[in-house]
Amino acid sequence: MDTSESALVDQAPGRPALLQGWRLWAIVGAAALLLWLFFRGGKKDPAASAASRPVPVAVALARKGDMAVRLSGLGTVTALSNVTVKSRVDGQLVRVDFIEGQLVHEGQLLAEIDPRPFKVQLMQAEGQFAKDNAAFQNAKADLARLEGLVKQGIISRQQLDTQISSVAQFEAALKSDQAQVESAKLNLIYSRVTAPISGRVGLRLVDVGNIVRTTDATGLVTIAPIQPINVVFAVPADHIQQVLSQNAKATRLPVEAWDRDLRTRLAAGTLAAIDNQVDPGTGTVRLKAVFANEDRALFPNQFVNAQLLVDTLRGVVIVPTAAVQRSPQGDFVYLVKADSTVELRTVEVQGTDGDDTALSKGLAGGETIVTDGLEKLRPGSKVALPKPSAAKG
Repeated sequence: MDTSESALVDQAPGRPALLQGWRLWAIVGAAALLLWLFFRGGKKDPAASAASRPVPVAVALARKGDMAVRLSGLGTVTALSNVTVKSRVDGQLVRVDFIEGQLVHEGQLLAEIDPRPFKVQLMQAEGQFAKDNAAFQNAKADLARLEGLVKQGIISRQQLDTQISSVAQFEAALKSDQAQVESAKLNLIYSRVTAPISGRVGLRLVDVGNIVRTTDATGLVTIAPIQPINVVFAVPADHIQQVLSQNAKATRLPVEAWDRDLRTRLAAGTLAAIDNQVDPGTGTVRLKAVFANEDRALFPNQFVNAQLLVDTLRGVVIVPTAAVQRSPQGDFVYLVKADSTVELRTVEVQGTDGDDTALSKGLAGGETIVTDGLEKLRPGSKVALPKPSAAKG
């Protein structure tokens, strides 16, 4: 027997052991694969599970009715006029007869300047008037006597003309004296500073004891009337034609003033004026509304939200503004169908008033639409509707 045959005879007994080892590993691998498939099949894909889970949403019913169309703008409350009260005479301030912030009426005493110098001026003017009046009366008596002498031919006509001229001079002096008397009386009146208009006074600008002059720039106090009062606000220039056309009608457009959070209505008034040009910096037009302000809810320089009623849409479908979404293809809403799935419905917006939007196309009254949870929806998505008591109608 050669060497190769001897080697084959020596290896033959080890073949069954090798085959048995490979079979064992194959059985273990198959068992592991079956176990993996079993456990994997028992677990659900989280993404697929989330996709099939209903999306919780808030809904509302579209309703049919009338809706007001308003233009909103941030406005500033302004007084009809703002008067700085100044002294018309120079002197020492001896009395202040108002409380800061109080309401005053036209003609009410506010302050008093020391009147004694003006009383002395009045006495001097009256004394000069009395002196010149005596001289005037004497000149008139002399004229009467000279007229009789001229008729008798005792004196010349020239002397009579001279006396007539003297009487005229004394008469002119009397008029000048009378003007001085009236001027002194007027200064005495001006020493009592009164309110030129009715309104609310501001903070006192001069204290008692100071010398006030007519040339003082600050004055004594300011007065701002608050009944009625104005609100100046701006609206986009794109809507100015609508405002002009409505304002041309007989009725004045109503305006409401709301607080900065649009939660509380402060006052109701009417449109009073429209500016004559568009502000190129903001692209808006300024409007002015007047308010009776009987309850004094509006205060000068207060910031408010003004809402101008320009139209009323009749018989339109009204939905919450939050339900209307926008895309490059147009506006749309998610309509909830009977099987609790949603459908994308294209709509046409006719107008918006705060939380309400009027639709001219795409929806009918009574249909249910989604108002919250819209970011998670796709056409055909399943939704979880709230309880009937929680649904907004």
